Amino acid sequence: MYLKTLTTAGALAVLSATTALSCEISARVSIVGNEFPAIQTVGAGAQECSGAEVSTNLTADHQQINVAGMSGNPAEYTSAIIANSSIVALMNADVIRPLDDLVEAHGEGLNRNQLITINGQVMAVAFMANAQHLVYRADVLDQLGLDVPTTYEEMLAAAEAIREAGLMENPVGGAYAAGWNLAQEFNNMFIGYGGQFFEPGTAEPTVNSEAGVQALEMMRALSEYMNPDFLTHDSNATNAEYRAGNVALMNMWGSRAATLVTVDGVPQEVVDGFAIAGPMTVGGGDIPATTLWWDGWTVASNISDEEAEATFIAMMNGIRPEMMEDEDIRTQAVWLIPGYEPTPAAVGVFAAAEMGSVPYPMLPYMGLMHTALGAELTDFMQGNESAEQALADVEAAYRAAAREQGYLQ
Repeated sequence: MYLKTLTTAGALAVLSATTALSCEISARVSIVGNEFPAIQTVGAGAQECSGAEVSTNLTADHQQINVAGMSGNPAEYTSAIIANSSIVALMNADVIRPLDDLVEAHGEGLNRNQLITINGQVMAVAFMANAQHLVYRADVLDQLGLDVPTTYEEMLAAAEAIREAGLMENPVGGAYAAGWNLAQEFNNMFIGYGGQFFEPGTAEPTVNSEAGVQALEMMRALSEYMNPDFLTHDSNATNAEYRAGNVALMNMWGSRAATLVTVDGVPQEVVDGFAIAGPMTVGGGDIPATTLWWDGWTVASNISDEEAEATFIAMMNGIRPEMMEDEDIRTQAVWLIPGYEPTPAAVGVFAAAEMGSVPYPMLPYMGLMHTALGAELTDFMQGNESAEQALADVEAAYRAAAREQGYLQ
């Protein structure tokens, strides 16, 4: 695949601008995707088109419904907003179409790093970059004379100091909700310890390793400083803890961090103390314990050519360069849209790119591994089994799914 490597701030900052596209459509458009502010903005921009109905279903459960919703004939959804992890499931199910003809007809002004090309065909249009990184309360750290953590070991030490001082009982936040979120936190930590998910060139799993055990042990150590209900906390719940003033340190998505304290009702001390830093390393490693991502949109296969064209035009309207003139929109993400200029809220994602963070693996069987991790790690996090047993369970569940899909014999 082709995706311009996100290695410097310059690679993320897209400075050219194009003229607005006319958005008049003649067929229905139906969009499914995640629910965070940047995606809500893209969906709202698509809905500004006239001539036919444009509907959106933006939900945290999007990955559980997008394949099924695009598998009918005709498909319920004409576009799925996805990331470099979730596009794999759509490709495997053959429910999205190549976009080369639509890019040629209606994609004037798109930058090359927006065109997600797989096996020589454009399969998605990217509109933002993303990564998880440190979000913290500068005022709390300053009060105790603590430096900003650059490693997870330093985060643990800071958390203990905050608790010991009586400032917060559970000062660490994390999107550790059982399922996708918990698996992603493992992925981050595993990469930070130098782990490899599979034997090179094969689908054979290798997570039951020293790096896997170390990753789980660090995650459980962090959970000792989290809300006791941490296995129910997704990004929304974790952000709510921060906004309420209960959390001083957390690993959070750049797309969420950008608008973390802009909602009504956040205490002023939380607003004033809000700060962003780059991702942390762990175990003495040089590679940050995070992954680089892009978010973009696709067009369904099982729809008419008229619906496909209308969908492409509407989605282009949802990422038009003129949107970058709105300060509120600019701060929602590290946009790949022409006209974007970096904002202070983008510092964490820029740092992730500059520190050499690796992209989330776009392997056809990585989704099966992610699912197995999300399902099998909860017993360890609850103290019910060893790290080695949990990882053995992960590999067994993954192998069963991989054999069923034909990736393993």
